Amino acid sequence: MLKATALVKRYGPCVTAVDGVSLEIPQGQMVGVIGRSGAGKSTLLRLINRLIDPTEGQVHFDGVDVTRLKGRRLREWRAACAMIFQQFNLVGRLDVLTNVLVGRVGHRATVPTLVKQFSRSERALAAQALERLDLADQGLQRAETLSGGQQQRVAIARALVQQPRLILADEPIASLDPGNAKRVMDALRAINREDGLTVLCNLHHISTARDTCDRIIGMQDGRVVFDGPPETLTSPIIRDLFGTEARDGDGPAWNHPPASAVA
Repeated sequence: MLKATALVKRYGPCVTAVDGVSLEIPQGQMVGVIGRSGAGKSTLLRLINRLIDPTEGQVHFDGVDVTRLKGRRLREWRAACAMIFQQFNLVGRLDVLTNVLVGRVGHRATVPTLVKQFSRSERALAAQALERLDLADQGLQRAETLSGGQQQRVAIARALVQQPRLILADEPIASLDPGNAKRVMDALRAINREDGLTVLCNLHHISTARDTCDRIIGMQDGRVVFDGPPETLTSPIIRDLFGTEARDGDGPAWNHPPASAVA
């Protein structure tokens, strides 16, 4: 169980990015977090992963107070709580396999990782992750030669070799075309279902959130203003979250049925 209690993040006296967020997310749930840019979605994920520290409140995972972790235990938490970013964060000049193996850094010393000294079992783990993401044939290619969708799937494979207990994905499809976006979301959904991993994913497109997530959380001005199953996310709620100017393609497709309904 992932639990956030009265979580607050302030930047100076005037900016409150996350404002009193309390959530409980059971193990194995796939959750979509939606809202306008600046709603606090990315800050919330970074607070959970402890990339940034809260101003107030706590994050607990299976009874452990994550906000109090330091040193080795904090590094272990960040390995257990894998992050996937919009920008992929790959090293373009390195081959795909090595980029995936970088995900093992939380489990080993940094120096051997920098000189690419990985064990046979670690290489097998990385190869298995690439196979699962349909990228086995690209293992020896430089990462910069891949398409955006392929690079994001490499980033997912890197997260998998961390052997995480949950995955946080921060706008993982924002820079992808619809076809690649679907492949990335299908991959995350498959991992969620097959491995029982909790997945918390920031999204802009309502149709994607409806199709792939068990639960949707809506944020506005740093607060949670909606929390429920996809079918309860009505057009009036979405208009309140995003405004009437939202359009399919660059924001929430609130005036269209989910793809699963018309397939």
